[in-house]
Amino acid sequence: MSKKLNDILNSLSLAYKLINSNKNDDNPLIEGISFNSKTTKQGDMFVCLVGESFDAHEFVNDAVKNGAKAILAQKEINDVPIPIVMVDSTAIAMSLISNYFYDYPSSKMRLIGITGTNGKTTVTHIIEKILENNAKKCGLIGTLGNRLSSNEDYLDTKHTTPQSPDLQMFLQDLVNQGFNYTAMEVSSHSLNLHRVLGCEFSVALLTNITQDHLDFHVTMENYASAKLKLFKSLADSKAPNKTAIINLDDKMAEIFIKNVPSGVKTLTYGIFSNADIKATDIKYSVDGTYFNCVSPYGNFEVSLKLKGQFSVYNALSAISVALAENIPIEIITKTLFEIENIAGRFESVNNEPLVIVDYAHTPDGLANILTTARKLVPKGGELITVFGCGGDRDPTKRPKMGKIAEELSDKIIVTSDNPRTEDPQQIITDILTGIKSLNGHVKVEINRTYAIEMALKQARENDVVIIAGKGHENYQILADRTIHFDDREVVREIFSKLKTSGIGG
Repeated sequence: MSKKLNDILNSLSLAYKLINSNKNDDNPLIEGISFNSKTTKQGDMFVCLVGESFDAHEFVNDAVKNGAKAILAQKEINDVPIPIVMVDSTAIAMSLISNYFYDYPSSKMRLIGITGTNGKTTVTHIIEKILENNAKKCGLIGTLGNRLSSNEDYLDTKHTTPQSPDLQMFLQDLVNQGFNYTAMEVSSHSLNLHRVLGCEFSVALLTNITQDHLDFHVTMENYASAKLKLFKSLADSKAPNKTAIINLDDKMAEIFIKNVPSGVKTLTYGIFSNADIKATDIKYSVDGTYFNCVSPYGNFEVSLKLKGQFSVYNALSAISVALAENIPIEIITKTLFEIENIAGRFESVNNEPLVIVDYAHTPDGLANILTTARKLVPKGGELITVFGCGGDRDPTKRPKMGKIAEELSDKIIVTSDNPRTEDPQQIITDILTGIKSLNGHVKVEINRTYAIEMALKQARENDVVIIAGKGHENYQILADRTIHFDDREVVREIFSKLKTSGIGG
């Protein structure tokens, strides 16, 4: 894939200024788009992104040494021997350029965007599987990475929603391989930072809005406004049969419904509201969940191996998308029954005691999994919760999560979870301020491995242990480095040692 610089600039729908620093080649052939000087290749256009803690303008010379043929900048650059394109926002321009460079791939498929605080990963995976079972080729983009099918491994993208060049390149790769659909998690960060600008969504879905990322968005209003951008973008999408799907039980549902552009179909789903697609007669058990789905497309029974009320909402989300896309009900119900585990999402890693690892890292997420786990605790058993909160992130949720853990657990072990540049002990102290009674049921162990070991050593066969916060992650981010760390691996290693020593297990 390559384009002449002038052709790229002619595609831009925004103001720019071209500084032709290279008299010998003022219209070079651009063979790629790069935003990291370390990975810039021969023939790339290097984009000077500006973030909270970095400014790529400082690395222009490195990009030139690595073979960049043009620079996209929003600040003045001196003494660079290649063309410089000046714009007001490199982030916006990069998305528009990437979309053009890869020939507008989202316009050649059905792009399904899922946004919300919780549930995005599970919902995209369920949608992926339903579409595959209906003989559709569906790509997946999200927190666990990108992949071409449910049978393939993930490609790590570092972000829930990739930067625009990586995103558009992957979408174009899907188009080239004949894919009909892509299910994509669309984060609030990506919407605010314009990563999906130019994407033509066919479906936009809201799972829920609860507290998260306030370190970035500051207020819940800003957070919701970022997610609204996905729905507003449907106005510019040329996709046929566009649908906005909204969780009517969510407190902000009406705001989203009011912002659905004219000409876009709206579908709502829920449990407690008068939604278009509704779950009734819900029955929860240790083996899964059952409910009756009432919808304009017909009523049908749903049986899930997935557990808990949050799983009902996730299933309703995917059902709504599938029905909007005219997938037969029998395919939907068959697929829902087949799905067992999504990596790090209420994932069982041991029985007797039952040990569950989950990605819950928000107050609402923690409340959801603990409420569900409580129903799985046998008579005479206890619910033991191991959790922490991430550093350099919204500190106001820490005491709230402490309060929730205390109210819903029998025993709590507070530990570290990606402390980053913050003092882990201070993060733990913030959590403890939300706990009323710091008695023997509450323990603190700053070392996450030791905290998990403490929980497993005291757990009896009829107890349930929840290890929350990291889920699928296989790393721990410290102040000076990132180390390998996987809660699931730690659990298995500890049980292996306990069995060898004759303790527990």
